[in-house]
Amino acid sequence: MSAPVVYFVIPCYNEEEVILQTAARLKEKTRALIDAQEADAKSRIVFVNDGSSDSTWEKIRSLHQEDAVFSGICLSRNRGHQNALLAGLLTVCPFADVTISMDADLQDDVDAVDAMLAKYKEGKDIVYGVRSDRSTDTFFKRTSAGLFYSIMRLMGTETIDNHADFRLMSARAVEALSDYKEVNLFLRGMIPLLGFESDVVYYERAPRLAGESKYPLSKMIHFAMQGVTSLTTRPIQFITRLGLVIFLMSIVMLIYSLVRHFTGATITGWSSLMVSLWAIGGLILLSLGIIGEYIGKIYLETKERPRFLVAEFLDEEHGFVYGQKP
Repeated sequence: MSAPVVYFVIPCYNEEEVILQTAARLKEKTRALIDAQEADAKSRIVFVNDGSSDSTWEKIRSLHQEDAVFSGICLSRNRGHQNALLAGLLTVCPFADVTISMDADLQDDVDAVDAMLAKYKEGKDIVYGVRSDRSTDTFFKRTSAGLFYSIMRLMGTETIDNHADFRLMSARAVEALSDYKEVNLFLRGMIPLLGFESDVVYYERAPRLAGESKYPLSKMIHFAMQGVTSLTTRPIQFITRLGLVIFLMSIVMLIYSLVRHFTGATITGWSSLMVSLWAIGGLILLSLGIIGEYIGKIYLETKERPRFLVAEFLDEEHGFVYGQKP
């Protein structure tokens, strides 16, 4: 089996503080893979600029001018991490045998790539990078992460625990992913749906080199909601079951009220009335909100707007995107 053409795909958003260090580390790893004949000499490192407002794109341009091993994809505007990652995967798919996606902060272990490529040679189309432990995280981070994966399982979403977006995908796996046309992306849940043979590689996640996390608590909550409502209708099923339970409870309350009426105890408690009103009102609003999330997603899907637009593609050898000059 000849050495595969490996493309690293790195989504970037305001990463000017760390991108040069990341580039140096990835270049070192790519050269080592090529020298060891584990990767073809045509292998590349592709940075995807997701509408950064700092000098990230200028630094990517400079890297490309200095060394052809670096390529760059610039999106027309900020589209979010998942869309930027998908843009990179789909753009390089025609040129790569293997794509390896990872974050720009280099918290993912670059040396784990060797084990990933070994799994690929064994016939695995998808290899997930999975954190071996979360001991370096804060208590809140560990608890919230555990809660996130528990909710995902409860809602029937297939995900890999302690896996983010550090993964290897073969060319045919990426091609299969391109057939999934939804606008609301949650790649961590979509990729297991492909069904290709997969495996995991465990690694220790390093501290962020510089800058700040692009996923504060508010974005993590939104991301979890995106994952659940994009991949499963179980929340709506829960609403149906909850409605049935409340209906049965109302029958019980009706019988109770009739008994109280015919026994002469017709004065009901104010507290129970207020609690019932607030509880039912809250459940109704919650149910409407969940249904509204799905209706909103249907609205976005029916528009069939592009998930991303590539403004520029820096690559001396290929220099085009989907068959057209940038």
